[in-house]
Amino acid sequence: MKTITLRGIDDELSSALKQAARQADTSMNQFVLDHLRRDMGLQKERRFTATYHDLDHLFGSWSEGDYDLLEKRLKEQRAIDAELWE
Repeated sequence: MKTITLRGIDDELSSALKQAARQADTSMNQFVLDHLRRDMGLQKERRFTATYHDLDHLFGSWSEGDYDLLEKRLKEQRAIDAELWE
């Protein structure tokens, strides 16, 4: 393996890389390597594997009653109406 030193990385770029690596749940080194490989055409870009965090604030916020009500409504919607299938 070769080692490359990059010079001229300003604070803004450094912060952006750290934040992006943290969001990708990987080290900054691995994050940069992955992007270099992808941008150089040495690795296929993963499609349809994005992880979203826009609903994280809802995790664990349902009460037992909310869950029971949802299950009841889903069960009603999943019921097959025999008349419609004759």
